[in-house]
Amino acid sequence: MSASASNTASSSHTIEDYDLVVLGCGEGTKYLAWTLARQGKRVAVIERKWIGGACPNMACLPSKNIIHSAKVASYFRRGNEFGMHLEAEDDVVGAELRVDMRTVQGRKRRMVEGLVQMHLDNFSSSGAELIMGTGTFIAPRTIRVDLNEGGTRILRGTDVVIGTGTRASIPDVEGLAAARPLTHIEALDLDELPEHLIILGAGYIGLELAQAMRRLGSEVTLIERFARLLPSVDEDVSAGIAELFSEEKIAVLTDAYPLSVSGESGKSVTVEVCAYEREKGVDHIFKLEGTHILVAAGRAPNTNGLGLDLAGVELSGGYVRVNERLETTAPHTWAIGDVAGSPKFTHISFDDFRIVRDNIAGGNRVTTGRQVPSCLFTDPELASIGLTESEAKRNGIPYRLAKIPMAADLRTRTLSETRGFLKALVEADGDRILGFTGFGVGAGEIMAAVQVAMLGNLPYTALRDAIITHPTLCEGLVALFSKVPPIGKNG
Repeated sequence: MSASASNTASSSHTIEDYDLVVLGCGEGTKYLAWTLARQGKRVAVIERKWIGGACPNMACLPSKNIIHSAKVASYFRRGNEFGMHLEAEDDVVGAELRVDMRTVQGRKRRMVEGLVQMHLDNFSSSGAELIMGTGTFIAPRTIRVDLNEGGTRILRGTDVVIGTGTRASIPDVEGLAAARPLTHIEALDLDELPEHLIILGAGYIGLELAQAMRRLGSEVTLIERFARLLPSVDEDVSAGIAELFSEEKIAVLTDAYPLSVSGESGKSVTVEVCAYEREKGVDHIFKLEGTHILVAAGRAPNTNGLGLDLAGVELSGGYVRVNERLETTAPHTWAIGDVAGSPKFTHISFDDFRIVRDNIAGGNRVTTGRQVPSCLFTDPELASIGLTESEAKRNGIPYRLAKIPMAADLRTRTLSETRGFLKALVEADGDRILGFTGFGVGAGEIMAAVQVAMLGNLPYTALRDAIITHPTLCEGLVALFSKVPPIGKNG
């Protein structure tokens, strides 16, 4: 078989046997395929459209590419702060910034093209076969592939792995589907900037795109059902995000939800909104007009139409049911990533790959007890690992709290990026680090240093007493952990 992408149908429907058949070319599944193929296994990967999965094509990396362009735009607008002035040809200082979305998108598309080619090279060098088509189970460990270029193949694996991911959920709101709303896929591929973008949902996708589009020049209104942004995080974090958005003139409607939508996204849309006025204890209904509407209201698993019942694979809440080893209810059939109900992060899908890799080889690696770091790529970033204050309080876990403003991390002063804070939880009667949250510039990178310390079971004093290069952002950890109260006192 060719190691490159294949769409050539076999002359018959004879079952082709493989050591491993993978359905869906996502983060975890592609690494599993490449790894086993390099070990000499016969491996096939079935992918409908996205070579490499969502991350390099229309999710993590493209969104961060656009977010960085928005960061550059914000620096232009802050030029006077740094002594930089835009001058027009007629010497008028402070000329208007013009964002060319086609160029913004061109930079992103070149990146995606390079990433796709990198994936194709990995398939070629590993010997794993990439088959472009739609796969459906017709029996246990047996998949029929309707090839994109026509024809059909039937593959059977000694082991089969499901990694079909998730998709954007479209809420059941009157007129919403007919309005042809954007999801993150379309929003990240716009060649023209929306005049007024209305966003339904304030999760990671909604918040990141709200700020990016606002900085690029759109008017943005964010509609959030809950009483505050990111209700699962600590209140000081939520307040910090709300303050940031207020200063950047992003309209945020909390305690609000859409009743109906009319019009068509990209032309003109009207959203009838119900917002709860807490001070008065009444609902207020009004209409909001925009040019585009983006749905960022959660994810749904891609399990419909896969024939999972014929494979003996059961679902739980729409997701593939798996145990701690990522085994499904069918023998030698596994699931990886979002579709298995794993936390919806690319780095978790990669860890799922390591778990399945080891277990196929006869090991006993499990998902239980693993760390789940997260990072929201607003500017500044919000990063978290381990226990949060709200979780500790909710579960009655005693702790000592250390917290410093980002301005105490002296590198932030050189960057004029002093917004936010760092905080850490340390066990009440010992030196173990329970958790870390950073809302500030480079928070995701700073978090990694704390995570390594946690993985190594280092006491917080190891970071407090470390000699960390000055001036770097990680040096702020010395200041942070120097604020841990003595045992017997809670910060």
